[in-house]
Amino acid sequence: MELNDLAAFVSVARAGGFRDAARISGVSASSLSIAVRRLESKLGLRLLNRTTRSVATTEAGLRLMEKLMPLFSEMEAALDVLNRFRDKPTGTLKLNVPSSAARIVLPTIIAPFMKTYPEIRVEVVVEDGFVDVLSIGCDAGIRYDERLEEDMIAIPIGPRVQRFATAAAPSYLETRGRPRHPRDLLSHACLRGQFAGGATPTWEFERHGEVVRLNPSGPLLVRPGAAVDLAISTAVAGLGVIHLFEGMLQTHLDSGALEPILEPWWQRFPGPFLYYPGHRHVPAPLRVFVDFLKAKD
Repeated sequence: MELNDLAAFVSVARAGGFRDAARISGVSASSLSIAVRRLESKLGLRLLNRTTRSVATTEAGLRLMEKLMPLFSEMEAALDVLNRFRDKPTGTLKLNVPSSAARIVLPTIIAPFMKTYPEIRVEVVVEDGFVDVLSIGCDAGIRYDERLEEDMIAIPIGPRVQRFATAAAPSYLETRGRPRHPRDLLSHACLRGQFAGGATPTWEFERHGEVVRLNPSGPLLVRPGAAVDLAISTAVAGLGVIHLFEGMLQTHLDSGALEPILEPWWQRFPGPFLYYPGHRHVPAPLRVFVDFLKAKD
């Protein structure tokens, strides 16, 4: 078998498509397709099921991936050893992060990191669901307070304490009144968010040990990601109450476009963690990123 053909198959299977694999590997989608077809022809087996919208591994392809992944990981680790002979490491650092971390945490970290290590290419994949970072080809992930597998290493990244903030435009509050207790929100127009799986998170408030959980209704429901900007702009326009990470609303709170409400009830929670597998070789880009975070603290 040609090693390049095997590498092409791994790249496509890992990325879940020819276009994404081409973007990540720097090889054209047509070249990857030719390589995979050549490999399938030599093996006499179909490895990938292709449709106009998606690519998925067959049972044979999945078994081949299970055997090839450790081998390619070892090859990548062997090549990464050469980084110690360079003045500054090179390579790609691929992070899987939730939209909140992409907005609040990374802006103050990625720019100075890239200035310190200009030879490292950073890829950020924004995904709000919890995923296996290795299975999707990422080096590390960022998440909040989830349970991690025993072999995962987790280190703090970004602010150690954050808050959920509740706010509305002054014009809305002048018309509808200012809530004095979280339960007052049940009679207000609330702008809600929804997880990718369809669940709608409750709004939680806490004061002097009393915890209040609500499922208020309202005129707008958005999924995470870029749609959060739509919810924020709708709140600024005076159409309802919003409940989000304080960092996402800070600019509008500072400008007065949004007015904080129920602030004594704003719930605090631990900041996010960078997590990565502890059972495998740590590539140089990730290793220096971890060192950079520790030095920053």
